Amino acid sequence: MDVRLDQRIALVSGASKGIGLSCARVFAQAGARVVAVARDAKRLDEAVRDLVAQGLAVQGMTADLSDASQAQALAARVEAEVGPIDVLVNSAGAARRYAPADLSAAAFHQGMDAKYFSTIHLLEPVVRAMAARGRGAVVNIIGQGGRAASPMHIPGGSANAALMLATVGYAKACAGQGVRVNGINPGMTRTDRVEEGLSVSAKASGRSRDQVLADELARIPMGRMGEPDEVAQVALFLASDWASYVSGAIVPMDGCTASVI
Repeated sequence: MDVRLDQRIALVSGASKGIGLSCARVFAQAGARVVAVARDAKRLDEAVRDLVAQGLAVQGMTADLSDASQAQALAARVEAEVGPIDVLVNSAGAARRYAPADLSAAAFHQGMDAKYFSTIHLLEPVVRAMAARGRGAVVNIIGQGGRAASPMHIPGGSANAALMLATVGYAKACAGQGVRVNGINPGMTRTDRVEEGLSVSAKASGRSRDQVLADELARIPMGRMGEPDEVAQVALFLASDWASYVSGAIVPMDGCTASVI
């Protein structure tokens, strides 16, 4: 199956590292014109230079999407300077992990600002423009922590659960206007976030980082963590015409850990 997005404009947030960077690369390899967005200008510039050196059509734009005004300005800038956005991949923002003893109201605000609002602030203006044109596809990279609760990820899991509802809600609201909205729930995936989670769990449990990792992997029926490119390939399918009748879906990618219906 040859999944292509030739000449479509794809806006990918959180594109300086991890799953977002993999999405930027995989989408560009599929022929998309990618606008890669992140708030860390230095890291984003390095990532974009590397992708361009591979002959890929990628350009970078810096924005802090937890700020609604910056997100709206970014969406308007892309439409004005690059063209109508055909595909939006939301992969920006990461809620910190907290042991239960360290939870506070501030922790929940951090989780919502970093993950939920960094997605919603960009989703809203982009979906509105897509609906006005009668076409578009959105893929929200969310997280299985919104479906399978973890004591070490309560604020972030709460933000993820809210994003699942928003994803399905927007899908239903925009279904008659040619806009599809889907989500992906990665489980343990080989990114910088893994080390953060291992450190928090190790501190809370008194075990070593390696012991925590071994226990986490033992709970995954497939016996390994996922790779960012694996998530990006599913995102590519959901954004493509091969998924033209798929909207309002939340795809789990956790190695069959949760096994929920």
